[in-house]
Amino acid sequence: MAEEEDDFEEEFEEEEEESDAEYEEGLDYKIENVVATVTVEITEKIDLNQIARKHAEVEYNPERFPGLVMRIEKPRATILIFSTGKMVVTGLRKAIEAERVVDKVVKNIRKAGIKLSNPEITIQNIVASGDLHTNIDLNMAAIVMEYAMYEPEVFPGLIYRMQDPKTVFLIFSTGRIVCTGAKQKEIVRDAVKKLNQQVRELGVAKKDLGDSDYSDITFI
Repeated sequence: MAEEEDDFEEEFEEEEEESDAEYEEGLDYKIENVVATVTVEITEKIDLNQIARKHAEVEYNPERFPGLVMRIEKPRATILIFSTGKMVVTGLRKAIEAERVVDKVVKNIRKAGIKLSNPEITIQNIVASGDLHTNIDLNMAAIVMEYAMYEPEVFPGLIYRMQDPKTVFLIFSTGRIVCTGAKQKEIVRDAVKKLNQQVRELGVAKKDLGDSDYSDITFI
């Protein structure tokens, strides 16, 4: 019964978040990955072999990597578990899913007879991809944009370290972008919106898509 309630709550939250996104206007981007770290209280080091014996689907090869790899299907995520009680959660599409994933991981660890408590979750990084819907003159952008670096012989994209909000962008000549370094989805939105405005105001956009900077772009 509890699992059915969890599934219902998860579906409700996903539908609620998706419907909220329909009212957002101004940008074209989507969250690709959310990375979180977790610390738990333990009385002794976690016996990762004990977890591996209890859960056959996990991966644990201490000769290659010191952590145990556990995968959760719903919400989909990959968790690295270390004997110190520290964990890394990756593969999430929404930060709101982190708590549910960690709850499932903690339950799985306890089923292996290991005691732990008080998990603390910290969102470390949100990675998003997007489209500015205009071609970008990367050579010009490297000149007029502060904190930008462009070395086409090394990497085809321009690296732009936005200072406020503090994020890092990969910008490609097609207008495709990757944003990383944010810890909240609101920061991603503000950063992409600011970048969208900057490339047009600085004259590095190769084509104008309309009278309004943002009217032709919608949230994903």
